[in-house]
Amino acid sequence: MDTLTPEQRSERMSRVRNKDTKLELRVRRLVHSLGYRYRLHGGSLPGRPDLVFKSRGKVIFVHGCFWHRQEGCPQCRMPKSRLEFWKQKLTANRERDRVNQAKLAALGWDYMIVWECELRNTDVLASRIQPFLGDTRP
Repeated sequence: MDTLTPEQRSERMSRVRNKDTKLELRVRRLVHSLGYRYRLHGGSLPGRPDLVFKSRGKVIFVHGCFWHRQEGCPQCRMPKSRLEFWKQKLTANRERDRVNQAKLAALGWDYMIVWECELRNTDVLASRIQPFLGDTRP
């Protein structure tokens, strides 16, 4: 059973953002500090990637572990109420991600996914981002 009323749940869910999230802002600051420049929210690209490096043909998605279902992550838990609704919604999120990643690859774009839990150690994350993006010169 949900501990919130439908109105309270609706109000809380309306606060969930799809861009300019705290996670995304942290990744953007990290990438910028590494010397890379990017465009935001590639609207013309499948999946609307969070960071677009057009000259490199690369994009970065910043995914929340819960919403995008990172396997093996403790934050990737199922809610206790409305299981059918959440199972369907979260499964659809994963499938949409897979489809968009395949479309990007077909268009010749390389992509990287940064998971919410990876932001705990920005040094390790930076050591993952730098080889993906390559030299800081465009």
